[in-house]
Amino acid sequence: MREITTGLQFPEGPIAMQDGSVILVEIRRGTLSKVETDGTVSVIAECGGGPNGAAIGPDGRIYICNNGGFTWKTINGQLRPIGTPDDYTGGSIQTVDPASGSLETLYTECDNRKLKGPNDLVFDQSGGFYFTDLGKRHDDTLQRGAIYYAQPDGSSITAVVRPIEQPNGIALSPDGKRLYAAETFSAKIRYWDIISPGKLADHTDPWGVGNILYGFQGHERLDSMAVDSDGNVCVATLGTGCISAVSPEGRLAAVIPVPKPDIMVTNICFGGTDMRTAYITSSGHGILYQADWHCAGHPLYFNG
Repeated sequence: MREITTGLQFPEGPIAMQDGSVILVEIRRGTLSKVETDGTVSVIAECGGGPNGAAIGPDGRIYICNNGGFTWKTINGQLRPIGTPDDYTGGSIQTVDPASGSLETLYTECDNRKLKGPNDLVFDQSGGFYFTDLGKRHDDTLQRGAIYYAQPDGSSITAVVRPIEQPNGIALSPDGKRLYAAETFSAKIRYWDIISPGKLADHTDPWGVGNILYGFQGHERLDSMAVDSDGNVCVATLGTGCISAVSPEGRLAAVIPVPKPDIMVTNICFGGTDMRTAYITSSGHGILYQADWHCAGHPLYFNG
């Protein structure tokens, strides 16, 4: 695993570009940023709040889940989000033109309910996108989350799973027939069979929402994810500071720690000419890594 750059302000939402650069968000900085192959960092857009997950849409714009912002604390030399700031006004879905940096707010509510803490998103083949809303923590209260399906032109947004406990990472299986989501504090990866774009089959878990693919039993918490071409769900694992690869059958297949211990390993994406390069955000230390992967990552729709 090789360090590409450091000094990032809580990086998340990496997108591997065709030229070898990586576009990502810096949540604490409130920006959409670009990391060149030599580690140079530049700002594409000032997003405000807390830009979180990011993905390229069918129109070439970059779609961003903005969680509305966090309060921050450094613990044992690692930066951590710990609460909700006084100037929090709600979450949103934003779009950025990567050429000009122009910013547009696309969604702030669904069914007359404000978005709380949009976290991560994934586009399907039809051009719509699923996104998670983690909810929000206010002092001693915790707002529950949801999963939504929306159109990139701002015309439609629907709650497809609500409520759900702190959904974070979200991804599609390689055949596009299964939707995965990671619950942060329960440390469970859940899945739903997709009937048609934005329509999910009923769950089979009698005690909760969706079907359970895998549940972690220790100090792990889950963040964002990607899927490789073998169908493994590769989920950023908080606490233990690694990427955990879970097979589509629900078996823990591999655990890949980062070189500098960091409990805030938050995301992974795949890129490179053969899609065998994994890019990993180690957010507590502000580092972007790259690593060789055993197989190709599954390519995302509309990303090149």
